[in-house]
Amino acid sequence: MAEEVRNAQPKEYYRKFLEEGVRPDNREIGSFRPTVLDIGSKNGSCISTAEGSSLVRLGNTIVMCGVKGELAEPKTDTPSEGFIVPNVELSPLCSPRFRPGPPGEQAQVLSQAVDNVLKNSQCVCLEDLCIVPGKKVWVLYVDLVCLNYDGNVLDACVLAMTAALSNTALPAVSVEEETGKVEVDFQQENKVPLKCSPISTTLAVFDESVMLVDPTGQEEDLVTGVITVVTDGHDICSIHKPGGTPLTEAQLKQCTERALQRHREACDLITAALPSPCTHPLLAVDR
Repeated sequence: MAEEVRNAQPKEYYRKFLEEGVRPDNREIGSFRPTVLDIGSKNGSCISTAEGSSLVRLGNTIVMCGVKGELAEPKTDTPSEGFIVPNVELSPLCSPRFRPGPPGEQAQVLSQAVDNVLKNSQCVCLEDLCIVPGKKVWVLYVDLVCLNYDGNVLDACVLAMTAALSNTALPAVSVEEETGKVEVDFQQENKVPLKCSPISTTLAVFDESVMLVDPTGQEEDLVTGVITVVTDGHDICSIHKPGGTPLTEAQLKQCTERALQRHREACDLITAALPSPCTHPLLAVDR
C-alpha cells in the first residue's frame, strides 16, 4: 500500500514523513546521506594514471574525479598564470534520464558551476601553475564522471574535485633558457598548493518551507527550488539559487550555518582518506 501511494502521490507520501521530521530514507531533514571518500589509488578504486584522483559515494550518487596535467603556453594577457579546465560528464550509464551524444544542458550547467567554485574560492592560485612566464604553464584538466546518479551531483562533484586536488602532484619541469628545451623529471613531484578547500552544500525547498539537505533524485523532482552554498570553512565563497521559491532571511541563515557545518564534516573525510603518512598541509588551515 505504501509503495502504491509513493508511486501515485509521491508528494503526499513525502509530506507524511516530513510531518514527523524524517524522510523516507530515515534521514533527518538536515542530514546528508552517508558519504564515502577514496583518494588516490590506495584502495584501487581511483585513477592510478592521473596526477590526482578521488571517488565520492554520496548515498547512491557516485562521482569519480581525475586531475591530469599538461604543458601549454599561457595567454598573452596573463603570461604568469596556468589554467584549470573542469568538465562534468553525465552519461546514460549513470541514469536513464541522460542520452548519448554531446553534453546535455545539465552537464554543461554543472561544469560551469564547478568552474565558478574554482574561481570564486580561488583555491588554486593560477600563478602557482606557471613554469616560465610567457612560455610554459600547467593546464589542469579536472574530469568529473558521474557513475551513478541519484540526486545532488553538484555537492558530490565539488567534494570529489577538492579531494582530488588535495592529492595532486605534478612532475618537476625545467626549461633550458637558450634552446627552450623542456625537461620533465617524473622522479620529483611537487604538490599543487591549495589556498583553501571549497565545499558545497545543496538544500532543496519542499512546500515552500521545509529545507531538505542533500536531496535525492526523487526529491529533486518534487521540490520547488534549490540553493547551493559554497564555503571555504571561514567565509561564504558563493551562493547559487537558480530561481524557484524565494527564501526568508531565517532560511538563508539556516543554509549558511549548515554549509559551514558540512565543511567541517567534509574536511574530516578528506583528512581521513588522504594517503599516509601525511595530510595536505592546507586542510588544517580551513578548520
